[in-house]
Amino acid sequence: MPKALVASDLDRTLIYSSAALALTMPDARAPRLLCVEVHENKPLSYMTETAAALLTELGDIAHFVPTTTRTRKQYQRINLPGPAPEYAICANGGHLLVDGVSDLDWHAHVKERLASECAPLEEVREHLEATADPLWVRKHRVAEDLFVYLVVERELLPEEWVKSLAVWAENRGWTVSLQGRKIYAVPKPLTKSAAVREVARRTGAVLTLAAGDSLLDADLLLAADRGWRPGHGELAEADWTAPAITALPERGVLAGERILREFVSAGGGRGQV
Repeated sequence: MPKALVASDLDRTLIYSSAALALTMPDARAPRLLCVEVHENKPLSYMTETAAALLTELGDIAHFVPTTTRTRKQYQRINLPGPAPEYAICANGGHLLVDGVSDLDWHAHVKERLASECAPLEEVREHLEATADPLWVRKHRVAEDLFVYLVVERELLPEEWVKSLAVWAENRGWTVSLQGRKIYAVPKPLTKSAAVREVARRTGAVLTLAAGDSLLDADLLLAADRGWRPGHGELAEADWTAPAITALPERGVLAGERILREFVSAGGGRGQV
């Protein structure tokens, strides 16, 4: 039988920054951690050693597809345990990597959709620069010429500004997502689910499993045969669910471990690590 396709978000789903660990993991009886990302000689992201063993098992029994909003450069900093994935999805579906190289035909297809179905990137970028207060904005970023995001001081960020931006963006065919210290503005046609469907077509997979924690993962979860979300993140805060989605009670790095255990079990493995 064909292998299952497992498409999972990375940040705050399978891997966790130091800040995310501090928010969700107590000091007492803390699990052993494995660093999976280093940048500028500093460790950035982690998973538990148990999660690493589960991911290695998963890579042997399923088509594991990292599915992230990160740019290609940001994704390539990550060194996940287990077999190197044949496919990876970056920039929220804007780039489909095959053995680490972007599929140019897929990227051209995505760009065509964006040009015809939503407001242009430049309009959204200019709006953010004009309305975001330098008091709480630390960085303005354009990612892969596909979407934009801000790095903010979360405690100073006005909630009403985010709500107002979401309404403005909705009317122009864009989605706003607040994840930790980042506010993303992403075109609605730029989806993880579309890229995952393309991978399913190429691999012949008949079972798709997925996990994610943010609003940008909702379409991915809905497109899967089964999906899981952790007990933290945008989706949990909104109490979001759907018939084939399991809302897990675990939060933080232990949620990543639980998600991988569910993937291995549903994909035909043992999951007994």
